[in-house]
Amino acid sequence: MTPTVPKVLPPELALRQAVAHHQAGRLQEAESLYRAVLRAQPYHPDANHNLGVLAGQVGQAAAGLPHLKIALAVDPARGQYVMSYAEALLETGQAQEALTIIESAMQRGLKSPEAQALRQKAETAARNGTLKSAAPAANEIDRIFALFNARRLEEAESQARLLVGRYPNSGIAWDMLGASLRKQGKDALAVLQKAAELLPEEPVVHYNLGNALQDLGELDKAAVNYRRALGIKADFAEAHYNLGNVLRDLGQFDDAVASYRRALELKPDYATACNNLGNVLKEQGQLDAAVASFRRALELRPDYATAHNNLGNVLQELGQLDEAVASYRRALEIKPDYGDAFDNLLFTLNYHADKSAEEIFTAYREYDERFGLPHRGAWRDHRNDREPARRLKVGYVSPDFCLHSARHVVEPLLAHHDKSAVEVFAYAELRREDAVTARYRGYVDHWVTTVDLSDDALAERIRADHIDILVDLAGHTARNRLEVFARKPAPVSVSWLGYGYTTGLTAVDYMLIDEAYAPAGSDALFSETLWRVPTPVYAYRPAEGMGEVSALPAAACGHVTFGTLTRAIRINHRTIRVWSQILQRVEGARLRFDSKSFQDAAMQAALAGKFAAHGIDRARLQFGYTSPPWDVVRGLDISLDCFPHSSGVTLFESLYLGVPFVSLADRPSVGRLGSSLLRGAGHPEWIAQTEEEYVEKAVALASDLPRLADLRAGLRAQIESSPLMDEAGFARKTEAAYRQMFANWARK
Repeated sequence: MTPTVPKVLPPELALRQAVAHHQAGRLQEAESLYRAVLRAQPYHPDANHNLGVLAGQVGQAAAGLPHLKIALAVDPARGQYVMSYAEALLETGQAQEALTIIESAMQRGLKSPEAQALRQKAETAARNGTLKSAAPAANEIDRIFALFNARRLEEAESQARLLVGRYPNSGIAWDMLGASLRKQGKDALAVLQKAAELLPEEPVVHYNLGNALQDLGELDKAAVNYRRALGIKADFAEAHYNLGNVLRDLGQFDDAVASYRRALELKPDYATACNNLGNVLKEQGQLDAAVASFRRALELRPDYATAHNNLGNVLQELGQLDEAVASYRRALEIKPDYGDAFDNLLFTLNYHADKSAEEIFTAYREYDERFGLPHRGAWRDHRNDREPARRLKVGYVSPDFCLHSARHVVEPLLAHHDKSAVEVFAYAELRREDAVTARYRGYVDHWVTTVDLSDDALAERIRADHIDILVDLAGHTARNRLEVFARKPAPVSVSWLGYGYTTGLTAVDYMLIDEAYAPAGSDALFSETLWRVPTPVYAYRPAEGMGEVSALPAAACGHVTFGTLTRAIRINHRTIRVWSQILQRVEGARLRFDSKSFQDAAMQAALAGKFAAHGIDRARLQFGYTSPPWDVVRGLDISLDCFPHSSGVTLFESLYLGVPFVSLADRPSVGRLGSSLLRGAGHPEWIAQTEEEYVEKAVALASDLPRLADLRAGLRAQIESSPLMDEAGFARKTEAAYRQMFANWARK
């Protein structure tokens, strides 16, 4: 959209801004400003000249001629005005007129080599009757291709613009211009659409147009153009590959797999197709096949950092955490600034059953050294008003302001903020919004979409918004913006709950946490200062449509059903051993696993084999994946929390549906969500301090079915009246913490 130019902007200032936009390739903005100057001063020579040149650059040389003529009439001695006007005449087929203009200027003293070359060009054109031909010469095309391949994109764009001006009906000229614009991140859509109109039977043109549409998120239209390219050239491997990418993003996984496989049939050494095929297979739960695809990509390209990272992602889903860590480390050896790989490394270490909390925290220190501390030298003082009693500006940074599990604890806080006490900003790393996003928008005072902002740009935006308290809701999960926090854009920064453990960044001042999550003595395991509030450090809002609490299943089926709805990464040799002991002690009991990890029969068989090693028959294990899982929860008698990393939202859902769970108080933070939740709900008696105690508590619950039925019948009412679901109370508690944090800064 063309920006609105303030009417009070002085013409010379508008001209300077126009020139800056013009030089940067922002032609719409430049045109708008040039025209603003001409509204004030219709005969301004530079504005007329530059507007005429711009018209030629976009293939509208004829429209630019009147402006160039005015500029030359105002200042006929300006050599550049002569040259530009003569060039435009040539480009519009007026060779004799161009020759007359240039010769007249040369007689008046214009003797530059450029002028002499232009005269020769005009003479040739006048002699031949026209300069224009149907298409550019091969050497002109080759020159632009060479610039493009050498990544000299601005030069390629400039040369392509000249060709478009001279050959406005040349589809290849328009296509090359569009390709050079797209590679620079500029708007190329209209240019590539023109190319496709001129070359409807050229597959590469439709392919390039599909790429531009994909960049803009127009996925359905992109797919149409890739299919047009393939309709013309069925063996176009790159078009099959990019069609696969679009289908993947549309959630059409089976069709995406088919497109990737076709690309690989045509181009067996297509490493990126192997990589992306692996990602889709992972989404489908075909984890072994995904591993094979990533390993094939790495056979083709051993230094393919992205494939090493993605292989790590599947290995951690398979529970092969040491191998996953090795893959992430290899990705970081190849690409030391690979932030996503380091995030995944830290995420995986949190789940490791055999590493100490101190050993894991060492890796977080390494993250700070690589991604945090280098920014410290560029920190700037904050000039926020230091009055602690005033209305504070609080900014929340998250990729999850949508239908995501985080909504169950984030929505209650944002919905209950006291707007007289805090002004709320949401910095949303979202490309697609949904109905939940609409609710979030309604909770906040300011909504800022951040997906197209670099870390530096977002940090400057936050600073310009004068944020007092900046809150990270993502930690090291996907699409986080922790490197913005490393730049210290707000005087006070806080990490809260979305990740469950420290950020590792010494740039983040506080971690908002409760006593159960991080008991006394655990402070050294966090880079932030721990700000403890009374348990719990959240309020839970159930999903819509969860339904009512059911009767105790064991009363009807004659056996106890234990269950976990967690992903496979949380299930390790420790949990398997302990859960096997419970099944051995509770005669006839079953254990239900229900999550996306167990769509794959191979995953089911592998886990069953590990239980078999402890004497547990496969018939006592039940596997599935149900979404939403609430009927599965209703089919459980007792839930089992995981360790050393607790389960997540499924623990809240378990209690809300009347199903008690047993939790082991393991590592501070990630291993204590279950402890925090049970203390908040008023049932600390289900928290075990040792694995042996965990077994005893689970067996005790399973051994008294009448008591278990009574617990089930009253559990929802208990948590509804507990701090666990006190939304307004938690908001007040959090706001008080923010104000005290800010007061601490204000006193410095």
